[in-house]
Amino acid sequence: MEETISLKEIFAVLRKRLLMILSLIIAFAAIALLISYFLITPTYKASASVVVNQEENVDVSSLNNAIQSNISLINTYKIVMTSPVILDEVAKEMNLSLSSDAIAEKLEVASEADTQIITVTATDISQEAAADLANTTVEVFQKEIPELMNLENVKTLSLAEAVDNPSATSPNILLNTTIALVLGAMVSIGLAFLLEYLDNTVKTEADVEKRIGVPVIGIISHMTEEDMQTNNHYNPREKRSQVRRDYNGQKKKTV
Repeated sequence: MEETISLKEIFAVLRKRLLMILSLIIAFAAIALLISYFLITPTYKASASVVVNQEENVDVSSLNNAIQSNISLINTYKIVMTSPVILDEVAKEMNLSLSSDAIAEKLEVASEADTQIITVTATDISQEAAADLANTTVEVFQKEIPELMNLENVKTLSLAEAVDNPSATSPNILLNTTIALVLGAMVSIGLAFLLEYLDNTVKTEADVEKRIGVPVIGIISHMTEEDMQTNNHYNPREKRSQVRRDYNGQKKKTV
């Protein structure tokens, strides 16, 4: 039989498991914060760029065609820039023991739409090393491209510079913590409803009515051994009010 749950019952479940939900959210955020601070090595980025120029002695009427032709070359240049023929030379220039594939993983080559500018961004655990890698890649590319493409239409636009006290680009501690908070909320709320679904115990008169479909006609008070001992010494004239207080607040067994 299909069961439905009202908005009131949803809030009741959330309120009942509020402490567990908050604990899990805080735990997820704390773990993400500690991992971001102590376990993930910070990395830095540095960028250099080149511009693909139009050929010399181009008249005004042909200028637009020349620019469009250069833009179409950019995609080719982006592939050439991360090819072994360039990156092996970069490794030689920088005395790196890395393969061209390993160096390519440190580089990101991009171009803005409808521009003739190619930007090379290098990532490394040292901001100075990242700047050296980006600059060397641009310099080697500019030196090798005339021989590879028979064109001399690439010039350096800007070089990367190492700065004092650079800010790490990774890990993004705020983003990681925010993601952990959201993930913790989702997991804890889902767990709260799962526990409520698996909880088949009967706790209230309403639970009885809901399960067997008949109204509750009476309840039996729950008595402990201590209650029985108190009852043996019960003096109706002197301790009536005291015994009543003893029974108040005790759990009740529903039948």
